[in-house]
Amino acid sequence: MSERFEVAPRRGQAPAREEDACRVGMMRRIAAARLRYCGLDALIDEVMVIVSELLTNAVLHSGTTEVALGLSVRDGFLRVTVTDGMPGGAARKEVTENAESGRGLALVDALVAEHSGSWGTSDNGATTWCDLTIPSVDPSESPRRWEVS
Repeated sequence: MSERFEVAPRRGQAPAREEDACRVGMMRRIAAARLRYCGLDALIDEVMVIVSELLTNAVLHSGTTEVALGLSVRDGFLRVTVTDGMPGGAARKEVTENAESGRGLALVDALVAEHSGSWGTSDNGATTWCDLTIPSVDPSESPRRWEVS
């Protein structure tokens, strides 16, 4: 699965436009529907958090005009990719107990670790990816294979 949407680049500390924030929710619903279709219901909750965090980071921090979400199944892993096309990678921050933001990548890191996966950014920083191990399933119910187009 590969979906793209346009966003307005943010200027300074201005909040994201409401329609850009709504697109993150729309992408979550599309991803959940695709996971259900592919028989990967067991990963929906975790992927929804990951998709929300990575897309929100791209909308808020990249300065891009287009964001892409990709999901693919390969070699026993579900790969989630978010591409904003801008240099500079996502990096987990250490935050204080009273901080109002900055915990998103810590959540991603914990969810990925829970599923024996890994995450990172492309060499140029334009794509952030996560691999989650697909839970064992009955062979008669194995997930359909789908690729990023």
